Amino acid sequence: MEDPTHQTQGEAHQRRTAGGTDGAEASTPSRDGRGSERAPSVARLRLSFLVTDLAYFVAAIVAGPFILLRMWWTGKLRTDWRARFGEGLVHPRTERPRVLIHGVSVGEVNAVRGLVARLAADRLHPEIFVSATTETGFKRAESLFASKHQVIRTPIDFTFAMRHWFDRVQPDVLVLVELELWPNMTRLAEMRGIPVVVVNGRLSDRSIRRYRRIHRFIRGMFGRATIVLAQNRASADRFAELGSPEVLVSGNMKWDSVEICDEVPGSAQLRAELGIPKGVPLVVAGSTEPGEEILLRDALPEGARLLIAPRKPEWFDGVAANLPGCVRRSKKEQGGADTRYFVLDTIGELRMAYALADVVVMGRSFGKLYGSDPIEPASLGKPVVIGPRVADFRDVVEAFVARGGIVQVDGAALAATLADLVADPRKRAEIAYRARETIRREQGGTARTAEVLLALLATHA
Repeated sequence: MEDPTHQTQGEAHQRRTAGGTDGAEASTPSRDGRGSERAPSVARLRLSFLVTDLAYFVAAIVAGPFILLRMWWTGKLRTDWRARFGEGLVHPRTERPRVLIHGVSVGEVNAVRGLVARLAADRLHPEIFVSATTETGFKRAESLFASKHQVIRTPIDFTFAMRHWFDRVQPDVLVLVELELWPNMTRLAEMRGIPVVVVNGRLSDRSIRRYRRIHRFIRGMFGRATIVLAQNRASADRFAELGSPEVLVSGNMKWDSVEICDEVPGSAQLRAELGIPKGVPLVVAGSTEPGEEILLRDALPEGARLLIAPRKPEWFDGVAANLPGCVRRSKKEQGGADTRYFVLDTIGELRMAYALADVVVMGRSFGKLYGSDPIEPASLGKPVVIGPRVADFRDVVEAFVARGGIVQVDGAALAATLADLVADPRKRAEIAYRARETIRREQGGTARTAEVLLALLATHA
């Protein structure tokens, strides 16, 4: 393993904020005002990197064949492996401050749309790099940001890969969306004097239970977060419990990531190309998990149509098999007058589909998973129905429920609920109105987050 404490020529830029001292042995001030602390010794740092890398190596030996087999089965084996190990284009420094924003997948990437726009519009005019881990997240980041900003892949958390990543980008501030703290990533950032900021921070019930079991091993990782901007008080308390030194509640940026509007460009074309007839009730089910298509098929009101978008590409074929006579978007098929089921087996068209809906059903909320985000269809003025499984979006759903802006039912009541909403346009309009009012009330997290990041950039660039 290469020496993780080695300093490159490009790291001098970051060292300007570490009291003018290079090297891992320099003392740095405590981030929580408790006085100065001695940085870990070089030997201890090397041991920490070595132990972490060995743990990853053992995990790769044990689980690697299964992961590769699954990637092959789901068509994800073709990827940019060089980038996943930290290799890629080197981005020379300029005089402008530089921020690196990492989100693991599509949801996290979508959440920072407003944040990126606010940062870019500021007088500091920072260089913005957006990174993602998953293929779908990377593609979404490219579609949103590549025309104006740099989009890169986030590597695996091996020391050598993360070191190459930091060498290539040389950020002034590292921003991690929701959680995404990794041992080597945060350790290297701390060594280089790069502030680590968790934005839209969230620790779910499942996550906190897991982390409590290994608390002694991950406390240092959470402690290396310069500041955590949490979605809500519950998550803030959990970050503090796990060792984060400074935690603030800034609100959920996902409320700000949507535009309240009635029309989405391309939606009429999507309807025409799929052959969905006008004037016929349309139920759109977004981000579904396997099995929910059966529930939706059986609950679909007489005379209505179902447009379903499975969450993952590897689920497309199974969903289509359970919907006899369905039309698949990927095959450029077009339905006829008797077609009841349409499968949106493509990436990036779900918002257009939501715009066509009379009623939206949120997937991953009636099965075994933990819910999907209802904010986007609600912003488009659509009445949303969601199931009981919403652990990953509990605060969002509770905010909607409290103001009558969503309908939450179990699977047994879905058929009656859909029939009622399809038959009652006034009820649909009332739910949609209340949902939009909820969104407006909850917005503001992005502005608060941008204010903190810009202050850090101004002092660390």
